[in-house]
Amino acid sequence: MKRLFIIFALVLPCAAHADASRLDDIIKTGYLRVCTTGDYKPFTYLRPDGQFEGMDIDMAHSLATALGVQARFVKTTWPTLMNDFLEKCDIAMGGVSVTLERQKKAFFSQSHLIDGKAPIARCADVRRFASLADIDQPGTRVIVNPGGTNERFAKANLKRAQLTVHSDNVTIFDKIVRGDADVMITDASETRWQARQHPELCPIHPDKPLQYAEKAYMLPRGDVTLKAFVDTWLQLARGSGEYRHVYETWLGKE
Repeated sequence: MKRLFIIFALVLPCAAHADASRLDDIIKTGYLRVCTTGDYKPFTYLRPDGQFEGMDIDMAHSLATALGVQARFVKTTWPTLMNDFLEKCDIAMGGVSVTLERQKKAFFSQSHLIDGKAPIARCADVRRFASLADIDQPGTRVIVNPGGTNERFAKANLKRAQLTVHSDNVTIFDKIVRGDADVMITDASETRWQARQHPELCPIHPDKPLQYAEKAYMLPRGDVTLKAFVDTWLQLARGSGEYRHVYETWLGKE
C-alpha cells in the first residue's frame, strides 16, 4: 500500500502539469494574442488607420468569440514571425504555411487551405514564364518578399534568374505592373487575388502549383489542449459554412 501511495504521489503532479494549457491563460486574461504580418492580402492586411483586415483576421475574431475573449493583434514580419510568436503570442494567423522548420518549434492546427507556389506576371508574359525552367533564365527578373516560404522557394529553385528581394510585400506587385520586375512566385491563392486587384497581372497555372503546401494556424508546441480546441473550432466552422463564407468573401467562389 505504501508503495502504491508513493507512485500515486509521483504521478499526480505530472498529471496536473500535463493538464496545464495556454487555453486556460487565454480565458483568464480575456484576450487572444494573434501574431500576424499585416502584409499578405487577402489573408492579413494592416490598413492605414491601424486596423487589421483579411480572411484570417475574420477567422481570428471567430476563434476569439468561440473562446469568449477578444482578439488582440500583434504586428510581426515574416523574418521575425517565429521569435515574435514564441515571445508574444498565443497563435499566429495570416496565410502561414506549414513547414518542417516551423514544426520544430511550434504546433500547427489542422490545415485550412491546400495551396502551393505559382508564378504571377504581366498578362503579356504568361507564355514566356509557363514553367519553372522558363522562369529560371539569366534575363528574368524575379522579385520576392523576404523571410518567408516565397524567398526560400525562389532561392532553392532559381539558380540563373536575377533575384531581387523587395521588403514591402504590399507594393511588390506594383513593381511587376510598372515593369521593374518580370515575375513573382508566391502562393497560388495570392496570385488569384492579386490578379483581381491588378488587371495587368495574370496567375500562371494556379490550379497546378509548382509544389504542394498547406496553410494552418501556428500554436504553442506541446499544447495539445489548445490545439484540440482550435481544431474543433475550425472543424465546426467548416461544417456550419462559416469558413466557406469567409473564404468566398476574400478569395471568391471557386
